[in-house]
Amino acid sequence: MYLHSGCEIAVSPDTKYFAVDWLGVEVTRATLGIIGMGSIGYKVAQRARAFNMRILYHNRNQRRKEEEEAVDAHYCEKIEDLLQQSDFVMLVVNLTPETHKLIGKKELGLMKPTATLINISRGAVIDQDALVEALQNKVIRAAALDVTYPEPLPRDHPLLKLNNIIITPHIGTATVQAIHMMAEEAIANMLAVLNGQPIPSEVFPK
Repeated sequence: MYLHSGCEIAVSPDTKYFAVDWLGVEVTRATLGIIGMGSIGYKVAQRARAFNMRILYHNRNQRRKEEEEAVDAHYCEKIEDLLQQSDFVMLVVNLTPETHKLIGKKELGLMKPTATLINISRGAVIDQDALVEALQNKVIRAAALDVTYPEPLPRDHPLLKLNNIIITPHIGTATVQAIHMMAEEAIANMLAVLNGQPIPSEVFPK
């Protein structure tokens, strides 16, 4: 939130001074709740440790003890416990019938009023109508979305009119290097199929 609006203030022709009481929220030693501790969620936890964050996670299956200890992560069997304790809640789940609108009015109401909701998974994991209401009424402090539904949002969507949200156009993997790696991985999978070999990135249905 502060990066985007701070940039606007810095370049605005109307800016004459910078307010000294314009303050953000510290992430160091804050509590990060990760919903979905797969490979991506675990990488998020590894990075969060650099900020000495307290890491909670909710997942279908609990990670091995040595994996938890490596990032000092604590398992929350109930998503409600994670929501109530976290300063930042990050969604890193696949979109399935079970995770569709996983975060709705009830879940947003459980979060701290000072909390920020971050979604890097899929837009439909959040009930966007409930999120609009929560942001308007300061049920939570802010949200940061790399994904929405649909993408892009209609230009008159109420999320676009709020000042306590930042939305990016699904660019979490949008680097030259990442796109090259994804292309190489796709090619390796196709070659494996053609040669009758095990598929390196095969996804097994649960």
